[in-house]
Amino acid sequence: MQDNSGKIIKSIRPSRIILPIIIGIGFSGYMLYREYQPDSFDLLQLSLKTLFWIIVSFLLIAIRDLGYIYRIRLLSNKQLSWRRAFSVIMLWEFTSAITPSAVGGTSVAIFFLNKEGIRVGRSSAIVMVTSFLDELFFIIAFPIVLIFIGRSDIFAFGTKVMEHIPWYKNQFILFALTGYGLKLIYTLILTYGLFINPRGLKFLLLWIFKLPIIRRWRPGANESGSDLINSSNEFKSWSAKKWIKAFCATSISWISRYWIVNTIIIAFFGFSFLSFEDHMLVFGKQLVMWIMMIVSPTPGGSGFAEYVFKEFLAGIVPIGTGVALAFVWRSISYYPYLFIGGILVPRWIRKHFVKR
Repeated sequence: MQDNSGKIIKSIRPSRIILPIIIGIGFSGYMLYREYQPDSFDLLQLSLKTLFWIIVSFLLIAIRDLGYIYRIRLLSNKQLSWRRAFSVIMLWEFTSAITPSAVGGTSVAIFFLNKEGIRVGRSSAIVMVTSFLDELFFIIAFPIVLIFIGRSDIFAFGTKVMEHIPWYKNQFILFALTGYGLKLIYTLILTYGLFINPRGLKFLLLWIFKLPIIRRWRPGANESGSDLINSSNEFKSWSAKKWIKAFCATSISWISRYWIVNTIIIAFFGFSFLSFEDHMLVFGKQLVMWIMMIVSPTPGGSGFAEYVFKEFLAGIVPIGTGVALAFVWRSISYYPYLFIGGILVPRWIRKHFVKR
């Protein structure tokens, strides 16, 4: 871990916030220019109610982060203070925001936890459990939402009508089911490695570190594997109460993330613009949307996220307003992490790497 510190620090340098901002704002500006509809912005209500619901949107972001902070403290057995847990989560979100969605900040999160005083093997176990809880929420929530909504237009992309298309010919349903299947397989592998055969994970780790290019770190990998086994035994001995707390924190975080879009729609179009059923449809569409964003090649899904957002809300919000709402959505749920990380990263590096 020490030998890779320089590369990791380089990968999270604050200057990397420039590219996703340019891509995201540039794409939004281009789409606004291309799809501008006369008088379309007159439909966006700007009032004290708008401000109130935008504040609610930011509060949902705060609740989401608080859920993650509480969960990481719980998984570390409160070895992390609230302040250090906040730093880890913000650095984690910042890394996810400046790397492609398929990469994310998971691997670097182990580094962050290790620098906050948690051994590498235990850090790996904590990050794996967070990933397990996130995937478990999705695996449970996705079929429940599909059954509850009971509408095929949850998979509608753009203005296409899906009612008369068989499910096996709907590419978006197939895409979502494929993504769901991959998440299910990944979760089963995590479950097996964490709770059934952690020694198998250690064996795999040592086998990988036989490669000549990384063989020099094999003794450290052996120690990390032992830490992983010990941490796994600790998590297996957790009471049901602790697991319920961790899963509830995970669920609250994800539900808060998804409801942000609903509050943005309410902010600009009023509370009665959508029925309860339509609000649930918007909520459900985001489950599908997040599957598609996994394959985004751009940092934090910049550009791609705005496009997918606009297309999935087509037919729900007035024509010509989707891009503007996408920009507001990203301004609340994405760009703040870039700026927080830009401030936090230099301080964190000075604290852990600059000798006084």
